[in-house]
Amino acid sequence: WPIVFYNRTCQCQGNFTGYNCGECRFGYSGPNCTIRRTLIRKEIFKLTTAEKDKFIAYLNLAKRTISPDYVISTATYEQMNNGSNPMFADINVYDLFVWLHYYASRDAFLAGGGVWANIDFAHEAPGFLPWHRFFLLLWE
Repeated sequence: WPIVFYNRTCQCQGNFTGYNCGECRFGYSGPNCTIRRTLIRKEIFKLTTAEKDKFIAYLNLAKRTISPDYVISTATYEQMNNGSNPMFADINVYDLFVWLHYYASRDAFLAGGGVWANIDFAHEAPGFLPWHRFFLLLWE
């Protein structure tokens, strides 16, 4: 945990969540996160033409919208000289999800410079189903 970059945490109250407790937990909405919200995921082949068009429009919007909350690392912690030379880049919302998916399934870097290849923690581990459920909730 590189505390040079991340040195604060918070504990959210009620149905609030997020790095700054500024979002509603999954399944809630409203200014105080008290309105229960049921999400329905439809089979893509059963969407109406209008629903498909809306879905594609949101994907295209995500490709044009820079994330207001997140950046990505463009180097390893060691390449950043243990935090003295931060190397981050802005990213659009769509590519952020691509990057998150890649990062969860890439080779693992071990202490001492070793690499643990041929392991995919996002797809070949016990966390496959919960990780992808969480990933879909973030998308929604």
